[in-house]
Amino acid sequence: MSFFIHTEADLDTAIARLIDADPRFAKALARAGRPPLRRRADGFVGLASIVVSQQLSTASASAIWGRLSAALEPLEPAAVIRARAPKLLRVGLSMAKVRTLKAIAKAIAKGELDLPGLADKSADEAHAVLTAVHGIGPWTADIYLLTCLGHSDAWPAGDLALQEAAKLLLELKTRPTTKEMGPLAERWRPWRAVAARLLWTYYRALKQREGAPIQATANQANATPAPMQTMAPIVKPKTTRARRANA
Repeated sequence: MSFFIHTEADLDTAIARLIDADPRFAKALARAGRPPLRRRADGFVGLASIVVSQQLSTASASAIWGRLSAALEPLEPAAVIRARAPKLLRVGLSMAKVRTLKAIAKAIAKGELDLPGLADKSADEAHAVLTAVHGIGPWTADIYLLTCLGHSDAWPAGDLALQEAAKLLLELKTRPTTKEMGPLAERWRPWRAVAARLLWTYYRALKQREGAPIQATANQANATPAPMQTMAPIVKPKTTRARRANA
């Protein structure tokens, strides 16, 4: 059974259940406080905002998102499909992001990507559906599931700050790799997304850094995590068919 975190009450319930499963998270909660809910719009807009904001500062991501929204009003799959690449490049998108946005829009239009339907799948199944679309990598899929869909078991294992936070909280000798982060979090199911929220908050408290998750790139694999970046504009979440975690 899948659980979803849509409200502050859902988050409180999930935190309590995670701490029951692993009391070490009580230390993170005591040191850093309760993590923010951080819900974002789901659907095409939410996924597109994550793609647009990858590897950008808050200011740059917001500026590009604003120009894109103005250029394609309303911002929906059909508009992205119709838009020529030069027009999208002029708003500040890279060619790689243009290809990804068009691939997502076409997958939705063809019925190959059913974003509302992800609410009926487990985190692993939903992750596989998203990453089957050209340009959607594991980090993008997991951040969508966590912040847009509110899935309680999403686990962005490739996030550098999350890896560093796990090392610090669990007192590991070295920062776990993306591959190692999977087995590390098995005992936290189905609350891995809550573990991620607590770990990010713990990391910010220790490092005195602000923001949201950062995506790892190939040349960052062995680097010290940079200050975490806030992703593109928060839009009021839509109602989904998902079940809540307070059942």
